Amino acid sequence: MSATPRAGRNLPAAIAVGVALGALILLSLLIRREGFVLLVGLAGAVAAWELMRALHQRPGGIRVPVVPTVVSPMVIAWGTWFGGGTGLTVSAVAMLVLQVVWRAYRPQAGDPEDPQHPAASGLPRALADVTGAALVTGYVGVLAACTVLLVAPDDGVWRVVTLIALAAGSDVGGYTAGELFGKHPMAPNLSPKKSWEGFCGSVLFSLVLGVVLVQAWFDGPWWAGPLVGVAVAAAGTVGDFAESALKRDVGIKDMSQLLPGHGGLMDRLDSILVAAPVAWALLAATTTAG
Repeated sequence: MSATPRAGRNLPAAIAVGVALGALILLSLLIRREGFVLLVGLAGAVAAWELMRALHQRPGGIRVPVVPTVVSPMVIAWGTWFGGGTGLTVSAVAMLVLQVVWRAYRPQAGDPEDPQHPAASGLPRALADVTGAALVTGYVGVLAACTVLLVAPDDGVWRVVTLIALAAGSDVGGYTAGELFGKHPMAPNLSPKKSWEGFCGSVLFSLVLGVVLVQAWFDGPWWAGPLVGVAVAAAGTVGDFAESALKRDVGIKDMSQLLPGHGGLMDRLDSILVAAPVAWALLAATTTAG
């Protein structure tokens, strides 16, 4: 949805990395769905690590309990695979409890050379750290586990492919329309390169793609495809802005430099994380296997 290319962005590298990630996801889905669950957990762990590092750089230095927070996306993903929605809820609550206990018995050390990151002591500091852990677990672990809910049914492979295709289509439509017509920024204080014209292109492209994919792979009312397409595009935009707001608050451009042309893994997953529960809920409510 950018009106202009991201500053310093290596577009060929970004395309190559995007294709490689898509191929890895597709391979995991086609070989065995448990491989996709493993991939979700590992990707969630990396994204959680990036988000923890960002919170640490924030003024005041929120120090999230590292071990239980990095492990939590993997635990929640497998809990969801074996227990569905109940497994997701139970495993998420269990990990939050573990983070509280971990923080209580293993207070985070401060940085004596950095006055913004004093020794982590006292109730306000502990509450900030635990709240940060809950943010990471909910934002990454719980939302990522919604893709496991998507893949769980017999036709789950196509449900996940639909989500990924719609998210990618939203990016392509938004980027193209933004490049050609983008003049009016949506939220200049958060992301000045995202335009209303780009957003319209994103929604339109996802709407058309939603009609094609949902009608091809699932049985449901005629309006299910456009609804899912538009909802995924809108949710993805919310995800983009949410991460942009967090990065602006912290004062960083990218979560990391892990993926050439994209930044961090969290920078690549921001829209999909928010779109995943929306796609799962709407596909479950409106469609059956085709």
